Amino acid sequence: MSTPLIEHRIGGKPMGDPATVGDVHDPATGSVQAHVAFADAKTVDRAVEAARAVQETWRGTSVPRRAKVLFAFRDLVEAHRDDLARAITAEHGKTLSDAAGEVDRGLEVVEFACGIGHLLKGEHSEQVGPGIDSYSVRQPVGVVAGITPFNFPAMVPMWMFPVALACGNAFLLKPSEKDPTPATLLADLLAEAGLPDGVFNVVHGDRTTVEALLDHPGIGAVSFVGSTPVARAVYERGAAAGKRVQALGGAKNHAVVMPDADLELAADALVSAAYGSAGERCMAVSAVVAVGEVADDLVEALRERVAALRVGPGTDDVDFGPLISAEHRDRVRGYVDAGEQAGARLVVDGRDLDLAGDGFFLGASLFDDVEPDQSIYTDEIFGPVLSVLRVDTLADAIDLVNAGPYGNGTAIFTSDGGAARAFQDRIEVGMVGINVPIPVPIAFHSFGGWKSSLFGDLHVYGPDAVRFYTRTKVVTARWPESQRRGIDL
Repeated sequence: MSTPLIEHRIGGKPMGDPATVGDVHDPATGSVQAHVAFADAKTVDRAVEAARAVQETWRGTSVPRRAKVLFAFRDLVEAHRDDLARAITAEHGKTLSDAAGEVDRGLEVVEFACGIGHLLKGEHSEQVGPGIDSYSVRQPVGVVAGITPFNFPAMVPMWMFPVALACGNAFLLKPSEKDPTPATLLADLLAEAGLPDGVFNVVHGDRTTVEALLDHPGIGAVSFVGSTPVARAVYERGAAAGKRVQALGGAKNHAVVMPDADLELAADALVSAAYGSAGERCMAVSAVVAVGEVADDLVEALRERVAALRVGPGTDDVDFGPLISAEHRDRVRGYVDAGEQAGARLVVDGRDLDLAGDGFFLGASLFDDVEPDQSIYTDEIFGPVLSVLRVDTLADAIDLVNAGPYGNGTAIFTSDGGAARAFQDRIEVGMVGINVPIPVPIAFHSFGGWKSSLFGDLHVYGPDAVRFYTRTKVVTARWPESQRRGIDL
């Protein structure tokens, strides 16, 4: 039986050159289950032209009508939630429950976009001069693009395109080539919801495709999520081409545990946040900062939980599944080797995992006595590895977190309101949790980090997304009184 080809969606039609493809693996078995077409500059140009051909019509569609399409899309995603989850698990490897949760978090942004009319309103000032009024309007950018990562193949696209579409833009999605099927399923559901052909297009590919999107003069804005080096390159190249760019990069998320914290609650939360989805989350907790005398008890509580985690195919009853590729698994394993060689204490060794088959599995590893200059702390590992560092005071913990180059998410576990308030005030991080390990904001706030975790001024989804996907136009108007005199009864 021939290997299926996952094609682009351009102008409402599948399209793809089988001569230029990449492999799509099943991470649980290591086998190639599909090929995905790669777009070159000509294919990107075709997609942009398809989007431009209909964007003005879509822009002229009333805001309530655009919302009606998104309401229908929301219902279809809900109805096909399990289909999307199975597609995510098949190509990414995360558990089915984790994949279903990803779809739910994406739906939150769709629901936000359904009511976006309130945020599209401008401002009005009367009589700014003799007979002169001034007012502002928000208008769509035009054709915009999203470049999304492998770790959330449904959620992150749904963090972008619902708001862009609701604002009147046409959208080009370039999903990860490692798990492209969810993007094409979303395109099919948008078409079924009544979105006109060409308003939403999917182009698959690699670096060549990304560069073509960044260079194309017909694209006015690009939203990106990925590693920090790539995010910086995307921001610089897109901005140099005159585009509006938001590029979300990597992270090294810390959780500070105070001596007065509820130890059982903290340990449960930290293990869930560190090892869920095999640690392949930009908001995963990868560093725990134990303050004072809590360290020994905390490490023991973590050890008990980590050692009991079940690893296997995402379709089984397990806690987390495989990593995305053999190369990434080997990279993460190399960090465990490096941490041990650097002198950190390896409390639980995930390299001992023994599963039959050729899947990309790696067990959960836990380190204690980690030092700030060791690579397991300085680098974003993006795998099931958790490091514990020890400090004496809350001030030391804050200084440690703030010294890092990233500023995506952080958390504190404490029963002291004063300590929590000092932490949230002084910490140089974009998203802060208080007794919440993964502080991803609800859809009517915006998601984004500080420092090297974000390049650009505006965050993803929420009110910032409305600002990103629209341009403000200010009108100053005077209407002179007519000199015409008509019938006067």
